[in-house]
Amino acid sequence: QVQLVESGGGLVQAGGSLRLSCAASGRSFSSYAMGWFRQAPGKEREFLAGIRWNGGSAYYADSVTGRCTISRDNAKNTVYLQMNSLKPEDTAVYYCAAVVDYGLDLASIKYNYWGQGTQVTVSS
Repeated sequence: QVQLVESGGGLVQAGGSLRLSCAASGRSFSSYAMGWFRQAPGKEREFLAGIRWNGGSAYYADSVTGRCTISRDNAKNTVYLQMNSLKPEDTAVYYCAAVVDYGLDLASIKYNYWGQGTQVTVSS
């Protein structure tokens, strides 16, 4: 069982940056692949980025490639999402999620554990 708590969201102007954090509690954080998702009002939840259990590989959706970086610190049981050049269309609730890492596609796998989300609002 893993409990996830996101933080770092807020209001930022277009072109600005934010770093989201996701703190995990529970057992064997380093066994889990981690992902970041977002959901805007009236839209489906969207995969943004995923990272392997050891941080060795990361994957990004086209919508954020070049603007976002996912990273993790297994010693701190934390995963991060650095977001740069933010746009108003990035406004959404951002979620982190975890799944035991068996090497499957991180964009399409079903994540087992989810945080409560953190709101990101980008003003124009």
